[in-house]
Amino acid sequence: MSGQRTRRTAVTGMGVVAPNGLNADTYWKSVKEGASVLDRVTREGCEHLPLRVAGEVRGFDPSALIEETFLVQTDKFTHFALAAADAALQDAGLSSSAADSPYSVGVVTAAGSGGGEFGQRELQKLWGKGSRFVGPYQSIAWFYAASTGQISIRKGFKGPCGVVASDEAGGLDAVAHAARAVHRGTDVVVVGAAEAPLAPYSGVCQLGYPELSTVEDPARAYRPFTSAACGFVPAEGGAVLVVEDLDRAQRREAAVRATVAGHAATFTGASRWDRSREGLAQAIRGALDKAGCAPEEIDVVFADAMGVPDADRAEALALADALGRHGARVPVTAPKTGIGRSYCGAPLLDIVAAVQAMEHGQIPPTPGVFDICHDIDLVTGTARPAELRTALVLSRGLMGSNAALVLRRGPESAA
Repeated sequence: MSGQRTRRTAVTGMGVVAPNGLNADTYWKSVKEGASVLDRVTREGCEHLPLRVAGEVRGFDPSALIEETFLVQTDKFTHFALAAADAALQDAGLSSSAADSPYSVGVVTAAGSGGGEFGQRELQKLWGKGSRFVGPYQSIAWFYAASTGQISIRKGFKGPCGVVASDEAGGLDAVAHAARAVHRGTDVVVVGAAEAPLAPYSGVCQLGYPELSTVEDPARAYRPFTSAACGFVPAEGGAVLVVEDLDRAQRREAAVRATVAGHAATFTGASRWDRSREGLAQAIRGALDKAGCAPEEIDVVFADAMGVPDADRAEALALADALGRHGARVPVTAPKTGIGRSYCGAPLLDIVAAVQAMEHGQIPPTPGVFDICHDIDLVTGTARPAELRTALVLSRGLMGSNAALVLRRGPESAA
């Protein structure tokens, strides 16, 4: 293997379906302005639940974007993923016909909840009418791997495919999985995560999380890093990226929006926030090491921002442990406080925001958060102008996963 060039992973396309925007540009405008779209849950069947506030995707019409053949086979979380994948491929200037070979394009998605709405509907048919009334797609639509399968089938992609069935940090792990596929020789990977956890059954399942916020006021329901932190607010949506071999992207004169520089992950146990300090710090160190990046090179941190006092404290201390004195100086932001945490989709949305922040030289603020009670430089109020070359994206899951991803800015850092 000596003499073989090291393949690097470029981000060339991004697609978004989020509570604050149905495309990447609208999403960025809302994030940059620090807008919050958190509101009372309006989904039918959820009225009686103590979950009162969420980030709902509104105005999304899947029938205008996706063929009926795929709509009837899939749940809302896959509808989001299919639409975001289309947008990411268009942004990257790629189509099925543009691929060198169908085997040169892979698909990787992450999922933490699967197709709860579809599954609930079919199970209600089973209980209320009998098995003959249950549709055949019940066997696949709820499944965690449904989005990977349907994107690859719909687009004819036959390269390496996979799914990360995990908690929130699985969104970053999926990107790392895709980057490894590129390093091993796959030209292009469509990678992302989108979730739809606001069906009644899904809502009931989430009530088992002690970290879930049940505050009724949208302005107070999700306030990480403050003395009023009371848990997180769930959300729908997510994002899909197109990542590809950097040399290939440059040969076809694609816009290289960022490069995936390093990733690491650890596991410290479900809701063990005291232990997540050590685990997250170790993930940060590992990601920096793989990226060949010194702590002081990190220009911005996109925080996990769980919104639980012990978890927030652990994250702030992990930054200090891993980055040293730079941990208290580096700007930190958590745009997700304006839209909620879409589980595996949340870190993908943070990646999109990080890429756009580096492109525009602006750090988006943390909506609704002002009275910081931790030793971090949290950006609040309005966006902060800054020269951004390297971003660190963090994610932790309720089941105990910790992950860190280092991104480098596009063209000039890709040389």
